[in-house]
Amino acid sequence: MATTRFTVHTSLSPSEVMAVITDFGPERSRWWPNVDDAHFRVHGQGPDWAEVTEGTGMGWERERYSWDASSGIVTIDTLDSNLWGPGSGWRYELVQAAEGTDLRVSLTRLPNSLKGKLIAALIPIAGPRALGKQFQSVLRRAESR
Repeated sequence: MATTRFTVHTSLSPSEVMAVITDFGPERSRWWPNVDDAHFRVHGQGPDWAEVTEGTGMGWERERYSWDASSGIVTIDTLDSNLWGPGSGWRYELVQAAEGTDLRVSLTRLPNSLKGKLIAALIPIAGPRALGKQFQSVLRRAESR
């Protein structure tokens, strides 16, 4: 099992960050570099959940997003993937901070393939920096809209 944790700060409010994370519209692949149009599909959606497939040619997963705006918690559970098995997922905690929000991210990966095992080996080493930079990029674009 590979895990990593990191925090990204943004000037956006917690509700604005929640809106960025839970926007499953046709522009999602434009905002998130790890999602391309060919691997993005919304299977179902409600007021506090969505089931989607997203990813790229390298790796995709069908996930269930669940969120509670009042607590600022988003959980993403992997349902199916070419890389990750059950028990994999993300947890986001949106914490009001001075002049914005701290987005606390926790990632757990249980590989189900050789490629998944290779990527999982890198997550504790490169994950916080690479993924933190990716989230920072998404939030900076949202700040400038």
